[in-house]
Amino acid sequence: MGKKFVHTLSDWSGRDALRRAGVSKTVAVIGGAGFLGSHLCERLLGLGDTVWCLDDFSTGRLGNVAHLFQTGRLLVREHDILARLPADLPRFDEIYNLACPASPGRYQAQPIRTAMICAQGVLHCLERAAADGARLFHASTSEIYGDPELHPQPEAYFGNVNPTGPRSCYDEGKRFAETLISDFTRQGGVTARIARIFNTYGPRMQPDDGRVVSNFVVQALRDEDITVYGAGGQTRSFCFVDDLIEGIVRLTRTDAAVDGPVNLGNPAEIEVRELARLVIDMTGSTSRIVHRPLPADDPRRRRPDITRALELLGWAPTTPLREGLQRTIDHFAAVLVQTGGVSRPLAAGGTLAGLAP
Repeated sequence: MGKKFVHTLSDWSGRDALRRAGVSKTVAVIGGAGFLGSHLCERLLGLGDTVWCLDDFSTGRLGNVAHLFQTGRLLVREHDILARLPADLPRFDEIYNLACPASPGRYQAQPIRTAMICAQGVLHCLERAAADGARLFHASTSEIYGDPELHPQPEAYFGNVNPTGPRSCYDEGKRFAETLISDFTRQGGVTARIARIFNTYGPRMQPDDGRVVSNFVVQALRDEDITVYGAGGQTRSFCFVDDLIEGIVRLTRTDAAVDGPVNLGNPAEIEVRELARLVIDMTGSTSRIVHRPLPADDPRRRRPDITRALELLGWAPTTPLREGLQRTIDHFAAVLVQTGGVSRPLAAGGTLAGLAP
C-alpha cells in the first residue's frame, strides 16, 4: 500500500469545529487493523470520533475495518511504528498504541523487531503525544508478570520473567515500554495510561495466530486433534473483546488520577484442558485432545487482580465464557466456510453441521 490513504475525509474544517465544540475527538489507533485495534476503532467511531487507523499490516488486515468506512470518519494509512508518525497527519487528541504482534509464534519469528517496536516504536508514540498535547494509551500485557509466583497478579507485583529466553523479546520489551512511558510522565511530558491486558478472545482473531482460543476453535471446527501443551493443568483467564475495549476506553478517558498500570482481564480462571473440552462440546466436534511438550517459559497460572480497575473505573468483564466462546465459534465457522477450510458438511443456511446451538 505504501504511503497511501485508503479512505479520506473531505471536510477537515467541519471536523475541527466539532472538536472545538467538544462533540468529538480526533484519535490515532496504531495497530488499528488488528484484532483488538479494529474493535477499538469501531467503539471510538461509535462515540462520534474521527479515527485514524495506522497499521503496517504485518498482522492486521484491512478487512477488519473495511465495514467502518461507511461512517465517513475512518481514515487508514499504512505506517510502520519504527518510523516517526507522519508529520502531515492532524493533531491528535488521543493516541492508542496497540502496535506489536501478540501471539508467541509471531513475535518469536522476529524477536529483534518485536523488541524495537516496544522501544523505538513506543518512543515515537510518546514524542508525538507530547508534540500534540495528546493523551496516550499503551497496550501492555500480562506477560509483564512472566511465570508468576504470586496469584492472582496485582499491579504491584514485579513478576518472574526470564530476560534471555525465547519469549523475552516480548516480555522484556513490554516491561521496557512501561519504563519509558513512566519516565515520560514523571518528567511531565505526556499524560499516559497503561493497561496490562490479559488473555482476550473474540471475533477477528486470525485462524492461524497460534493463541489458545483460536487454536482450539479452529481445530475443533475442522475435527482435527486439539493440541494441548503439557498436561493442560496450566490456567488462563479469558476476557471477551467487547469487555476489554470498554475497559480501555474508560481507562483512557477517566479524569481520575491514575498512577501506573492497570490490569484489564477476566478474573475467572480455567484450566487449558477444561477449555479444550468445552470447545469440543460446544462445536459438536469429533476432535481428540493430544498433548505436546510445554514450551519454554510458558506460565503455569495467569489470573488478574482487577481491584484497581473496579475502584478507578467501575470496570469488570460481564460476558460469560460460554457466551463469548459461542460468538467466537460463530465467527470462525463463517471464516472457514468462506475460505473452504472445513471438511465437515454444511447444514442448511451455510453453517457447519453439528454446531451446538
